[in-house]
Amino acid sequence: MGGAGAPWCSRRPVRRPWSGGKMAAVSLRLGDLVWGKLGRYPPWPGKIVNPPKDLKKPRGKKCFFVKFFGTEDHAWIKVEQLKPYHAHKEEMIKINKGKRFQQAVDAVEEFLRRAKGKDQTSSHNSADDKNRRNSSEERSRPNSGDEKRKLSLSEGKVKKNVGEGKKRVSSGSSERGSKSPLKRAQEQSPRKRGRPPKDEKDLTIPESSTVKGVMAGPMAAFKWQPTVSEPVKDADPHFHHFLLSQTEKPAVCYQAITKKLKICEEETGSTSIQAADSTAVNGSITPTDKKIGFLGLGLMGSGIVSNLLKMGHTVTVWNRTAEKCDLFIQEGARLGRTPAEVVSTCDITFACVSDPKAAKDVLGPSGVLQGIRPGKCYVDMSTVDADTVTELAQVIVSRGGRFLEAPVSGNQQLSNDGMLVILAAGDRGLYEDCSSCFQAMGKTSFFLGEVGNAAKMMLIVNMVQGSFMATIAEGLTLAQVTGQSQQTLLDILNQGQLASIFLDQKCQNILQGNFKPDFYLKYIQKDLRLAIALGDAVNHPTPMAAAANEVYKRAKALDQSDNDMSAVYRAYIH
Repeated sequence: MGGAGAPWCSRRPVRRPWSGGKMAAVSLRLGDLVWGKLGRYPPWPGKIVNPPKDLKKPRGKKCFFVKFFGTEDHAWIKVEQLKPYHAHKEEMIKINKGKRFQQAVDAVEEFLRRAKGKDQTSSHNSADDKNRRNSSEERSRPNSGDEKRKLSLSEGKVKKNVGEGKKRVSSGSSERGSKSPLKRAQEQSPRKRGRPPKDEKDLTIPESSTVKGVMAGPMAAFKWQPTVSEPVKDADPHFHHFLLSQTEKPAVCYQAITKKLKICEEETGSTSIQAADSTAVNGSITPTDKKIGFLGLGLMGSGIVSNLLKMGHTVTVWNRTAEKCDLFIQEGARLGRTPAEVVSTCDITFACVSDPKAAKDVLGPSGVLQGIRPGKCYVDMSTVDADTVTELAQVIVSRGGRFLEAPVSGNQQLSNDGMLVILAAGDRGLYEDCSSCFQAMGKTSFFLGEVGNAAKMMLIVNMVQGSFMATIAEGLTLAQVTGQSQQTLLDILNQGQLASIFLDQKCQNILQGNFKPDFYLKYIQKDLRLAIALGDAVNHPTPMAAAANEVYKRAKALDQSDNDMSAVYRAYIH
């Protein structure tokens, strides 16, 4: 289940009723309300629904696709991890008293009330329809009433009544005939063209008013649309669409987005894989059966590992500060005592560390090289220069290993949300072997060819981002010293062509004086320095980056290194 807003993130150990071993098999079917349990996390109320059209059922044991109440989360759940909702409601409520859990239960009850109301309305409408049909039939059979009247009325009066009866028949026929054959056919048709069938509509779960706007965190931002099976207006047959919409977050209104799974060859020979958002189509990713290792649990690595685990991957973790591993061990990860142990016991090992020195150090004593042997795979996700990554590739391949560089573009929040952009280069076969991992951790991945290309591209991306951040800070301080409102400046920028999530979030950080790191200032300065060196190597001017780099260096001198990159603002006010 994806993101911090999902019910599975309560991290509480589960007590009864699942702790006593496998539960007995139950008979379940589409539309049933259930309690679903995933891994070590507590049971949660949900409903068995039809999965999106392109969503493959995981191999192995029988399972159902469940949409959970109180959150926009959903997943394939094995049948032995499901229990009927009503039969086990009381015991489930006893073992989970959380506020978010209670909101989910309230959402179930609201759904049941609405369903009951629909049934009553349907029953009332059916009775009305029956009465109208009976009335119509009586009007269409005037002769039976005439025969009775013949017994008590004179012949003249009978004729008069017969005439009135004929008039009523004519009137009734006229009413029924006033509608065109097409309109009558539409009314009699079970559903109108283009709309989902009734059974599909019934599978949607209405949101409780007590739940709307309450859920915070990545998963709360997404709504799974059951209309994904409708035809998509796109000519490219390689597209597999999962349509998502995002709700408002503070100060930012995200527009509806479409995530695509696409493999396309470009003129440059590079390939991009734009993966369906893993957190939104949880369960659609069939995790690789390869054992995954991960070295480095910093701001980026922590979110990556969390999403790998949530998508069902087998992960062994190592971090220089061992205590950081504890949380992931609780989530199901295995502990590696050294990088060498992780590499030797895993098929593919990822590393995400801070800089070129750390990337080289992790290969040293008791390191990666000690565990590398023919067939072992190593993927370096650190942002380093091309020379460093080329050196890493050479030593890995010289030991018979396979190498891929895959630095990521994003920040801590995007890492937690599984929405990173992955830039890869090196072993193409290894890139494809990492497909399920990249889908779990990112929204898009690009294959850029030979080793070194991804490093260069990543530095260019961060150079642009770092320079832009310095410009934002410069504009806000200039507004302040000239007597202009910084908030008004932000409002104007948010209405113009520069409007972006990045702009809004970083400006909000500055206005609120909140510089909690989402992307360390010291790392963006490191990337600017490396980007300038890249320009020097090919004799290409980088004056904007050089100017921004000086501002970040001043911010570091003011002890802002471990704050967010937006703390570069402080370099302008001292």
